[in-house]
Amino acid sequence: MAYIERLQREQGILSNFQYGAFDVPPSSALGASVSDESLTSALDHEEDDSRHGPIVFPLQGKVPDEQPPRMRFAPSPTGSLHVGGARTALYNWLVARKGQAEEPQSNAAFVLRVEDTDLARSTKESENSVLADLEWLGLLWDEGPDMPSETAPYGPYRQSERGEVYYAVAQKLMDDGKAYRCFCTPEELDAMKADQEARGETPRYDGRWRDASVDDVQQALDEGKAYTVRFKVTDNSRVVIDDVVRGMVSWDAQATVGDFILLRSSGVPVYNFCVAVDDACMGITTVVRAEEHLTNTVRQALVLDALGAPRPRYAHCSLILGEDKQKLSKRHGATSCDQYRLDGFLPDAMINYLALLGWNDGTDNEIFARDELIDAFELDRVVKSPSVFDLEKLKWVNAQHLKLRTVEDLVPLVKQQILWQGMFKDGLVSDDSVDLGVIDFTYAATALAKQMMETTKDAALNAKTVLGYGLPATFTDVRDEEARTMIATGNFYALAQKLVAQYRSGEFPQDTQKGPACQFTQDYMAHMKSLAKELGLKGRHLFHPVRLALTGEMSGQDVTKQMSLLALATKADSVIDSQYVVDMETRM
Repeated sequence: MAYIERLQREQGILSNFQYGAFDVPPSSALGASVSDESLTSALDHEEDDSRHGPIVFPLQGKVPDEQPPRMRFAPSPTGSLHVGGARTALYNWLVARKGQAEEPQSNAAFVLRVEDTDLARSTKESENSVLADLEWLGLLWDEGPDMPSETAPYGPYRQSERGEVYYAVAQKLMDDGKAYRCFCTPEELDAMKADQEARGETPRYDGRWRDASVDDVQQALDEGKAYTVRFKVTDNSRVVIDDVVRGMVSWDAQATVGDFILLRSSGVPVYNFCVAVDDACMGITTVVRAEEHLTNTVRQALVLDALGAPRPRYAHCSLILGEDKQKLSKRHGATSCDQYRLDGFLPDAMINYLALLGWNDGTDNEIFARDELIDAFELDRVVKSPSVFDLEKLKWVNAQHLKLRTVEDLVPLVKQQILWQGMFKDGLVSDDSVDLGVIDFTYAATALAKQMMETTKDAALNAKTVLGYGLPATFTDVRDEEARTMIATGNFYALAQKLVAQYRSGEFPQDTQKGPACQFTQDYMAHMKSLAKELGLKGRHLFHPVRLALTGEMSGQDVTKQMSLLALATKADSVIDSQYVVDMETRM
């Protein structure tokens, strides 16, 4: 790592592909319009390697599988973190954390690397979003783009800041005869492709500059022709990997990829080249990623072999499908982690469920704490078959985690949901508010929904339902058949009239105490016993009509807790916007 260490000492983290001696403009380094001389200038400067030592790979001469696990998650900042990417990050994180637990003093690590070479689509906003989602999930990294240069052992961790490394490696490959300049124009390549397709052949580069003479290359350079740098795939070469998930996989390298491009004529390094170089320079021991990257392994393995760098272990996980067995996408509903956060899912429940999308511990256990997952997770138990994302199952897993939490634990999360629902009075509540009225109301709303909610959002929506009143003004507007039958044939009208009379006279219990724990429950139950004795009613013949009259619902949570929540929302100093509340007077 002498070269990279010297770069770090002399320049710190390079930014925006500022190549120093290579003199490539930062604005053009990743695909913007550049002069034809850009790549030539960069590589010509690199031929004088007196300014840096040889590139050294941390795993040189070692067997990656026998080293403490250095895992990486390498998102492209072109959108939000979706559940597939989150599962990939999780599996890598679990392997790294297990390695750290087993060997605390080792260099096992979870590395976050931002693959942002696609400047046309990469944005800082997207990068920040992905990092925020990882933090919300609790998948914190040991090394990553937020590290200061002096403490980043293998940084920089953004590909857009690693330009000098890629140019140095490209020059080394050319010096070793494993890569070459190709001066084919786009028109020549298009004609080549059309001719091959007309003959029924798979289009690939025909290698016409592969063995060009030194004189021909120099003449093209003297004429200022643009060129790419291509990797020289040896004849009859095969790439074979023993994939942890998929088993033995092999490819005919020449037939599959041909002599592929490492550096474009604009000076932009190609994705697979960057990935291979970064994995080698950062000492990555195992690459866990989606199966759609499987064929990328061909190019990456060829580059690693040519550099004499050991290949990491590979584990290509199957895709996550929607319930229609098609690849999970936006048409299946929410797929971004941030949306699940907004919808009230717990991070621990998300990683619990995501872990089970393609893995199990060999038992029937479906609920895991974070530490239990770290202890149980093994890559060789990741299955080859695709997994189906089942939102209802995720809700069930989330509900189990909610039940493991106390009401006090959940109050901040439910408060945020109530705030997002707009139920608090304008300007009264902020994200960090500690207003006692807010806490009291949120506590009551959380306790009311605790045993039935599947997400923290459910508690807020339930509070909105409870504070509203679903009983129509006329019998003809009642849609619930059970309610219609009870109103028509039961004791509803007599009980309703009695409740109204008691409310008007002040006999009906009122919730006047402050705080979530109030006397109303005991007063209400005592009043119901007295009413039952007076009217000679009991059980469903009493409580169902009373529930319908007071709440507008035939079934639901404890009526006393609903009335307590209503009292908190209607008192003089209530924190709830009155537009969401149908008070007792109106109900009566």
